[in-house]
Amino acid sequence: MSTAPASTRMFREAAQAPDVVREQLQANAAPIEQLAVLLRAHPPRAVVTCARGSSDHAATFARYLIETRLGLLTSSAAPSVSSVYAAAPDLKGTVMLAISQSGASPDLLAAVSSGRAAGARIVALVNAQTSPLAQLADDLIPLRAGVEESVAATKSYIASLAAIVQLVARWAEDEELATALSEAPELLARAWELDWSAAVKHLTKAQSLYVVGRGLGLAIAQEAALKFKETCRLHAEAVSAAELRHGPLALVRAGFPLLLFTQDDESRAGIVELASELGAAGADVLIAGAHAPRATLLPSERAHAVIEPILFIQSFYRMVNALALARGANPDHPPHLKKVTETL
Repeated sequence: MSTAPASTRMFREAAQAPDVVREQLQANAAPIEQLAVLLRAHPPRAVVTCARGSSDHAATFARYLIETRLGLLTSSAAPSVSSVYAAAPDLKGTVMLAISQSGASPDLLAAVSSGRAAGARIVALVNAQTSPLAQLADDLIPLRAGVEESVAATKSYIASLAAIVQLVARWAEDEELATALSEAPELLARAWELDWSAAVKHLTKAQSLYVVGRGLGLAIAQEAALKFKETCRLHAEAVSAAELRHGPLALVRAGFPLLLFTQDDESRAGIVELASELGAAGADVLIAGAHAPRATLLPSERAHAVIEPILFIQSFYRMVNALALARGANPDHPPHLKKVTETL
């Protein structure tokens, strides 16, 4: 395909992420501080996340961050419990964290309505501020990503991650994390310029791959796997570095591609060890975040361990856009998909 990577809508929207996060952090500072004060004064017994697609990957990020920084049990709600089975679990004393770009998916709205009726406090992270989800919220955290026309969410996903970090940093009164987040816009701009063309070379002819992460990095692996599928028509499965050894490893053979993400936290040593083992077995290993023998290193910006995964996905978006074009696909027009998914 002769189309230049920069000519796609996906490319242009993903490139806006640094400015989106910069504006979002400033505009949301006061309301998030007010919400954090309330949550400290009236701690919930648990947090329940509710989302679909890329927003659900952001919810995975939220779960790891909330549980590790606040020690608060966090679980993912299955929207079908409400929209299909019409069941209503007791959510008294909980916070339901609903995440959505459009705020209009029927099953998400059904789950949030049910959660509200069952006693949950609804905190909505949503891009469309006049959406039905925004109207249901007790507390609204606008993503402020602006219009996102590409079917593949990019800047709205990064905005979701930034909003989650800002909320948790203020809730936990974690000044180190808050300071690290304030540096994210500049780091995102630098991450966008990193050269991940080696991944395009390795994956242009691929038929299937694993995308691997752990902890906060698992959320990035989930998002990357989805983008491979929807923009490149490339089958990809997101796998926890721990779960890979519980069965999926049996599919890995000489030349089998894997993309590993590893932020600089307690999970890094295990992922580097795994990358080394996979490389020794002849797998085609790509890794972002650390060096590993026989693996192709994808460059990354050093940052706080919570911020690094956000930078990885920004570099990834530029690469996967180029990969889609190299494979003859149009990332702006994935087959069978539309921007707002109306799951019932």
